[in-house]
Amino acid sequence: MHSLSVSPHLHKPVPKYPVPLKLVVLGDSLVYGYGDPEGGGWVDRLRRQWMSPEITGPILYNLGVRGDTVAQVARRLESEFRYRGELRHQVPNCIILSVGVNDSARLGHRGGRNFTPFSVFQAQVAELLDRAVQLCPVLFVGMVPVNEAAMPFLETFYYNHADQQLYTEVTRLACHERQIPFLDIFTLWQHRDRAWCEQQLGADGLHPNSQGYQALLADISHWQPLQALMSTSVSSI
Repeated sequence: MHSLSVSPHLHKPVPKYPVPLKLVVLGDSLVYGYGDPEGGGWVDRLRRQWMSPEITGPILYNLGVRGDTVAQVARRLESEFRYRGELRHQVPNCIILSVGVNDSARLGHRGGRNFTPFSVFQAQVAELLDRAVQLCPVLFVGMVPVNEAAMPFLETFYYNHADQQLYTEVTRLACHERQIPFLDIFTLWQHRDRAWCEQQLGADGLHPNSQGYQALLADISHWQPLQALMSTSVSSI
């Protein structure tokens, strides 16, 4: 796995009035934190660790929208990024993306068509990543495995591991080609006990519960590319 390429300006001397690093997290309900009434999801759990006035950043923005697909995240990428600089002429230092599971869903029945056809998804992921890396360094957090036995979701969407693995792999390869660090949560959780995985999910079989989001937070917090970024807590722009 490639390590995060942090912009050269992050290594300049700390200015007299340091500007905290700013990260935006764009994606779907996994970013939004749906299903976690205790902590608000992994993004908000992480954000709360960094909210003390005594800590010079980083600043984290949760820009998750329930139901979003890769195409929908791509449509709001630049505007979300440009409006999160806080100070004049400032922009975020890093984008964390987490999207794709909604694209993989089959519609109507287990053999229905994918919400986003696979070939279309391949092109859309490539376009999203190409645009994102032009803005700043990028990280990508993959999807969690669903509980197939709990499907369908909302009586319409059928998620399954085979499609999840296929969509995860194309995302991983697209990230690899662009040297974007990719955290393969799907494979990581699949390698753990099946009963453990199911215990991390809510009754809908799609979204993590509070325990699951805490586990997700632990996996992401220990991810080396994120730790490398966090080792530089201020920007010298």
